[in-house]
Amino acid sequence: MKGLPWRSGVPVLVAALAVTGVFIINLCDWIYDCGCRSWWAGAAEYCNIHDPNSRHCPWCSVGNLGFAAVFLGIAVPQAVLSFFPRRWKWPWRLLAALAAFPVAGWAIGLAMGWWMGYWG
Repeated sequence: MKGLPWRSGVPVLVAALAVTGVFIINLCDWIYDCGCRSWWAGAAEYCNIHDPNSRHCPWCSVGNLGFAAVFLGIAVPQAVLSFFPRRWKWPWRLLAALAAFPVAGWAIGLAMGWWMGYWG
């Protein structure tokens, strides 16, 4: 046996989740233009959730548990793409898992924005 087929997916998933964890707050700002910044540049310190006279960013207004749910919603497709299809070599699975971050993030962001009336 050549080795367990899932083994090459673990580092792919870890890398994809690391990128998501580092840049998820930037994606929040790209979707909602809410004022969030990188973790090292103030994070949600300048987010519109702190302004009582403006609309509130859907991701930040749901709190840490909600933000974790958004992260999980992005992580699930990344996990699937990290391990499948098995015939793909790991660089292709990594590219697919990394691409899932903005694609799934935008889908979740648009759905939450419309559901919460952010653009209305």
